[in-house]
Amino acid sequence: MTNARRVLVHADRDALAGALAARFITKVVDLLDQQDEVNVVLTGGTVGIGVLRSINESPARDSIDWSRMVLWWGDERWLPRGDAERNDTQARDALLDHVALQPANIHWCPASDELDDIDAAAALYGEQLATAAPDEATVPRFDITFLGVGPDGHVASLFPESAGILVQDATVIAVRNSPKPPPERLSLTLPVINSSDRIWLALSGTDKASALGLALAGASMIEVPVAGVEGRLRTVFFVDRDAAAEVPEELIATEY
Repeated sequence: MTNARRVLVHADRDALAGALAARFITKVVDLLDQQDEVNVVLTGGTVGIGVLRSINESPARDSIDWSRMVLWWGDERWLPRGDAERNDTQARDALLDHVALQPANIHWCPASDELDDIDAAAALYGEQLATAAPDEATVPRFDITFLGVGPDGHVASLFPESAGILVQDATVIAVRNSPKPPPERLSLTLPVINSSDRIWLALSGTDKASALGLALAGASMIEVPVAGVEGRLRTVFFVDRDAAAEVPEELIATEY
């Protein structure tokens, strides 16, 4: 990978979400001028859902041809379909139910009331990825992957010191005993995340400053999973001033 990590600092969480929403709309419109569809991996969390809400509220929202958008999930909570704590339920409320997406283009993670076995659910989502992959690949070519980052440095549902962070031979894993509720989740693996052309990470708050600082300083991905994240073309951290407290000045970019 040859791309450099960039850190873009915004005044606060709302400014961060608005800037990332604007960047998303602009980039997707550009991509759709060059290709038939755009594959995007969504995330949950306060900032991730806030970005989706900002996209929905943008006056430029409908400049995107949403019928050509293909959506995936970086991770999902192993809860019943429609549960208010599921990432996809929150995303529907924030954006997905308000735009003209093709139902077949939204690849929902299986839910706990649809399958009894979380390992079978991981395998099923892996099959969805493989079915949509180009020849000789195991996953689609992701154009943009959104990620949030936890105070402990976790991304998707890949937590520090967990076996999942080291998995190389699967695209989707079942997570048990998550250090934050709910204990069971589905998650893309790090090689799949890093196969994305662009990875955009959103961090807000003083509790994220240490994780971001450690990641940029070259910490072990086993201890700080976000340190192992790197997209094929771009890796950009969209952060607010509080989260940027421990970022060296030379790593802060003035523009995307």
